[in-house]
Amino acid sequence: MAELSEAQQTQTGLVTLTPAALEKIRELLRQENDPELGLRIFVAGGGCSGLQYGMTLDTPQEDDMITVVGGDVRVLVDEMSASYIVGSEIDFVDSLMGAGFTVNNPNAISTCGCGHSFRTAGDSGSARACGCGR
Repeated sequence: MAELSEAQQTQTGLVTLTPAALEKIRELLRQENDPELGLRIFVAGGGCSGLQYGMTLDTPQEDDMITVVGGDVRVLVDEMSASYIVGSEIDFVDSLMGAGFTVNNPNAISTCGCGHSFRTAGDSGSARACGCGR
């Protein structure tokens, strides 16, 4: 694991991961076999509620806020996205309807039926057609 700057080391509690999410992320990181990688969580414009979540495996960037979860999984969040997802819980759900990560965000005042798009009180966003079929 790359050495973190002092500012990055002090970032704690930005998001939490459920045991199921932590297990799935560890599995994905093992498959990649790159100790530099962490889980990047970001927010981008789009989706039917105005904002949407994104997740990918990535290396830390200079301005990232980094939370180490479970002692070994780094969660990487850029400064803009952090303000939208602070306090969120990331879960991994595997059901008959499919498998994937979900974000339980206390900052969202409305969400799309698919759970990937949301709106906060401070950002009305611009609604688009829902791709989830709901």
